[in-house]
Amino acid sequence: MESTKGLVVGQFVKSKAGRDHDRLFLILDIIDENFVLLVDGNLRKIDSPKLKKVRHLVKINQISTAFSEALEAGIKPDDSLVKREIDKLQQV
Repeated sequence: MESTKGLVVGQFVKSKAGRDHDRLFLILDIIDENFVLLVDGNLRKIDSPKLKKVRHLVKINQISTAFSEALEAGIKPDDSLVKREIDKLQQV
């Protein structure tokens, strides 16, 4: 798993700027130290992730193990898994 500024693939983050302000996402990929690709399974699906600047994100110190394990195994996670993981976090 790559890491930039304490972020890792499969980690939950919250947007703090832009149209998607306060929306929860999972990190799908880390592009470089400034940009990541985000998915939420709803508006931003696996096939069309959101490119977002790292400085516009609030790091949440939780990682979706199901999501990150699927990516590590080379399996493309589906949008229902992403939605389910984000829903679980919101209910806590």
